[in-house]
Amino acid sequence: MDRSLPIAFSRNFLGSAPDWYKKAIIFFLIANPILLLVLGPFITGWILIAEFIFTLALALKCYPLQPGGLLAIEAVILGMTDPHTVFHETEANFEVILLLMFMVAGIFFMKELLLFTFTKILLKVKSKKLLSLLFSAVAAVLSAFLDALTVTAVLISVGVGFYSVYHKVASGKTVTHADHDHSHDTHIVEYHREDLDQFRAFLRSLIMHGAVGTALGGVCTLVGEPQNLLIATIADWNFVTFFMNMAPITMPTLVAGLLTCYLLEVSGWFGYGAELPEPVREVLEEFQEHEEKDRNARDTARLIVQGLVAVILVFGLALHLAAVGLIGLMIIVLLTAFNGVIEEHQIGHAFEEALPFTALLVVFFAIVAVIHDQHLFAPVINYVLALEGDMRTSAFFIANGVLSMISDNVFVATVYITDVKAALDEGAITRPEFDALAIAINTGTNLPSVATPNGQAAFLFLLTSALAPLIRLSYGRMVIMAMPYTLVLTAVGLMAVIYNL
Repeated sequence: MDRSLPIAFSRNFLGSAPDWYKKAIIFFLIANPILLLVLGPFITGWILIAEFIFTLALALKCYPLQPGGLLAIEAVILGMTDPHTVFHETEANFEVILLLMFMVAGIFFMKELLLFTFTKILLKVKSKKLLSLLFSAVAAVLSAFLDALTVTAVLISVGVGFYSVYHKVASGKTVTHADHDHSHDTHIVEYHREDLDQFRAFLRSLIMHGAVGTALGGVCTLVGEPQNLLIATIADWNFVTFFMNMAPITMPTLVAGLLTCYLLEVSGWFGYGAELPEPVREVLEEFQEHEEKDRNARDTARLIVQGLVAVILVFGLALHLAAVGLIGLMIIVLLTAFNGVIEEHQIGHAFEEALPFTALLVVFFAIVAVIHDQHLFAPVINYVLALEGDMRTSAFFIANGVLSMISDNVFVATVYITDVKAALDEGAITRPEFDALAIAINTGTNLPSVATPNGQAAFLFLLTSALAPLIRLSYGRMVIMAMPYTLVLTAVGLMAVIYNL
């Protein structure tokens, strides 16, 4: 056998990822069967979660799909879960998968309108503090009626659009240059590098304010997050009832979140406060002038079509005329049909962003299946259910928050609300107690879960998006930038739960 083959295999394994990273993944894969024999499935299950979080934390070194997928496959082979449970978890989140497949692609075909609109906002609103509040507040309002992943897809599209415009100029090209790779800094002119770094910091802070805004708004309404609808269905609450029940907790946290946004921009702590460099502003102004000068009738027609379809999108999502993913597919058909995008390879580019994350999400559901089959959360759930009175309500909020930082908040909410409903049916708790616990579950899974990308699908989508490496937004940096929000939202939410329920 050719002696070079083993070297080739080792180099091919996880490609250009660092050697220490490859060795760590191999160590995990070898250690897990031994740990299962020695420590049992419960402890090994928690170790598996830690290993999967490791792959997420180092997403900029290697996309988590491959190493996380290897861990998930091994978990199935070792019997820590089975394909049926993985399929069940995936099937339960089919609407989210449809959303990612079609809605994110639909947003891709709106990028001209988004860049046109947000460029005007960015250039007209010169105060970074006001701009940050605007990003956070608009994201909150949209997420309350639309979907956090859809809003995040918009933020990502806008961020990539801004970045690519300036990166082109920083590489010594003009804004009109058509062929440019903005993912590499090889050709960055030295005197532009400092401005580019500051621009990255500026975009990072805006995107993070917007991402947290999706959580602030998403907790407020029945349609804001998938677990909200689940809880409302089990509790038999309509849209108004849900909003009114949550308002004593969600409204104070919304105000506290926006106040935190402003204070972070004033203080410059935790990586916030970076201003838009003047040279970058000049480039964006030049870009806007060029676009307006060269815009012909067909370009204008495309913008009009995108604007009309955007209105259809908002109404379709707000009124819930169909599953979000199906509305996304409709958006793709309308935008491509009326804007002349009819070739397969043109349409294919729209799916490049969403499908890798869709695959990663299914791998994540495999890890959730391990949590389910090995009852990893059972000790915490049983302990909280054994408490009584106000202590139980606050403990539910805390327990849901902590577990949602580790796992998917939809899964955590499903487990807790199911057990609480069973307790109500058995007569162990009264209806007012059930309502209080349902509110604590909803706010607990939505607010503290901003601490890590694990808890919020929108955060995980942002972390693994094309934008994250461009603006140097790593797992660790996301955790640090989310920390002040996590502390404030958790503290205010907990106090509101204690004093209002």
